[in-house]
Amino acid sequence: MYDLQDWAAVQRVYKQTRSKRATAKILGMSRNTVRSLLEEKEAPVYKRTVYKSKIDGFKEQIIEWRCEPFLFNGTRIFRELKARGYTGSIGPVYRYLSKIEEDIKDHISSKATVRHESPPGDQAQFDWSPYNVPVDGVIITVYCFSMILSASRKKAVCFSLKADAAAIYEAIQELFEDLGGVTLELLIDNPTALVIENNPRNEMEIRYNPHALLMARHLGTELNACPCYWPRKKGKIERPFNYIEEQFIKGKHFASMEDLNRRGKDFVESWCNETHTTIKRIPNIHYLQEERDLLLPLPDRRYRLKELESRIISPDCYISIGGNKYSVPDIFAAKTMYFRIIYGFRIELYDRKKNYVMKLEASRNKHEILTNSEHYKNVAPKAPTSIPQIRREFTARYSNGLAYLEAAGKKFDQPTHYARKIMLLEELYDTDTLNRFIGYAIQHDSMDILSFKELLKAYNAGRLSLPEISEQRPEVLCKTGEYRDDDSKLLRDLDYYEQNVGGTVNA
Repeated sequence: MYDLQDWAAVQRVYKQTRSKRATAKILGMSRNTVRSLLEEKEAPVYKRTVYKSKIDGFKEQIIEWRCEPFLFNGTRIFRELKARGYTGSIGPVYRYLSKIEEDIKDHISSKATVRHESPPGDQAQFDWSPYNVPVDGVIITVYCFSMILSASRKKAVCFSLKADAAAIYEAIQELFEDLGGVTLELLIDNPTALVIENNPRNEMEIRYNPHALLMARHLGTELNACPCYWPRKKGKIERPFNYIEEQFIKGKHFASMEDLNRRGKDFVESWCNETHTTIKRIPNIHYLQEERDLLLPLPDRRYRLKELESRIISPDCYISIGGNKYSVPDIFAAKTMYFRIIYGFRIELYDRKKNYVMKLEASRNKHEILTNSEHYKNVAPKAPTSIPQIRREFTARYSNGLAYLEAAGKKFDQPTHYARKIMLLEELYDTDTLNRFIGYAIQHDSMDILSFKELLKAYNAGRLSLPEISEQRPEVLCKTGEYRDDDSKLLRDLDYYEQNVGGTVNA
């Protein structure tokens, strides 16, 4: 193809020479070239020859595979094209990709999404995030499970030491309970506990974990796994995790996992009373007005991944779990109880009919015995039976207790026998009343239990008024072996008394 300059030069020189041979010699062209240019009556126009390519029938498919959500590279596209009948080489594929790359980037942004607002009751989103949290003085990794109602933005959280299948299923059910009902759909991520296969590059349906499907059927909801590597699909649940870390986790210390859960739930509930920046409404009010009544009812019981384990409670009211012993209410002594451990720290106890009884927090140590005195209120003695313990408690409860033991010790062989009987009377009388009568009994030599009860009967009948508070001092032996009643001598001999008799005296 000759350009415009060649054509113009031939036309001008030929007008002067009138000879094709001479024109060809002057311009350094062949006579055939001069003849061809002279035959062109108009200036030549560039016309590109279009050659057919083997990828022409696959161009739309190449664009689709290069865009999200596929984002195939050239080698993958070439392999997929060959499977569909492409017979060319990889070169044309790369040349076409190079040509359309900028157009694709301008046409489809990697951040481009369409906002979707679910109707009330339709969808909840579920996910979790790990945090390093100081619990009981030790920094440990905990997992924050969170669920949000897509319409009202009402949220719920719980914390776990594990993120295995059992913990995930338990958290989903607990959070639905916290939200007051179940949505028609639960949008989830793709952990193996929930999803076995979710490949957007083929035409197969998503394969869910069978246990996850059973749990969903139990709740009455339907699982919807979001596309892999596409977090904006569940952006409503992704965003709160940073807020929880910044506003709740950082700078806090927690006494236990139960303390972390309790305070975490309180924090989120308070957060739900603040105006949401996107919907410009308060989630709790939105929930109460428009969403709560549209939620599905909760099932009567929770779906369990495995059956409860059983233990026989010891006669002293302990259950043995994981190398530790935990006290249980005395009514379960020598009976069979069932238990399960969830979230890696919470022990739930059930009676022989598998009705929920209570929860305990598992100890991180081994070979411990953890006792709650409230569990023994029906069988615990009202007063100690050990003589040293009787002395300690009697003098601790009553300011006249030490004087009584000293005075009764001179009269009875076992003064602690009567002291214990007096302590048992606290089922009928308060500590202050008994203390007053103890001082009165010392003064009137009515220290045996029968005489002491007669004083109380007279008081009940109105024949005896409540004695004034009288702090009785015990008689004290001085170093010479004589009794001293003088207060100054009593104080001087106080050290000797404490060394030889024991205890302390209210001087």
